[in-house]
Amino acid sequence: MTDRTKTPSPSGDAASRARGVAPEHRWHTVVATLIALALYALLPSSVTVAVRYTVVAVCVALLIPLIIYNPHHFTRESKWSRRLELGIATLLLVANLLAFAQVIVLLLHKSQNGGTLLLASAQVWITNVIAFALLYWGLDRGGAVSRVTVPRPKLPPADFRFPQDEDHDAIAEVAAGSAAKSGWVPNFVDYLYFSLSNSMAFSPTDTMPLSHRAKMLMALESFAGFVLLALVIARAVSLIG
Repeated sequence: MTDRTKTPSPSGDAASRARGVAPEHRWHTVVATLIALALYALLPSSVTVAVRYTVVAVCVALLIPLIIYNPHHFTRESKWSRRLELGIATLLLVANLLAFAQVIVLLLHKSQNGGTLLLASAQVWITNVIAFALLYWGLDRGGAVSRVTVPRPKLPPADFRFPQDEDHDAIAEVAAGSAAKSGWVPNFVDYLYFSLSNSMAFSPTDTMPLSHRAKMLMALESFAGFVLLALVIARAVSLIG
């Protein structure tokens, strides 16, 4: 995935303070990434062990320099750091989608152990939610650093519209938290919730996709979630029967 527009160079903590928005905390994404990698690594042996561990090792190796670069908060960004952030999310997503395909094939064969496959399905589904959330988070409005340091008129076009983006004309206590009046910008928790709801509802809930790439990613996540859930339910019914 590449950016549609070039992100202006952020100026770090000073720009964040000028915008009145605190830089996003680094460890939300680190913890989520490590959870996803652990779930992927612990998938059943039907997914080649060498492939799983290679993906985990590469993602961890890419994550280390990013933590060193921004150890506590996202206060600075360079071309290489942005590419690594998006690279981790993309690699994890592609690897998990391949595992998803393997789990689907196994779910269609009744000879396989039912309990193990149901657990593997849950692992793939949760990893998918986190991987898509990381990608949404990394792409929207130029990424975490851009969202809090670049003046709004100069931000890249938004990929998603959150409720806070249009709450400025609501009643006072709701409007107070809107993007227009409080400087609110989405952080990883917002994208994680959005990814979870999209994977469960198979459609947008309170957050709407705006760009073509956002719509395509959401469609892929919804489709994968629907197929996996339908086959898991069918498998569970067959086990009960």
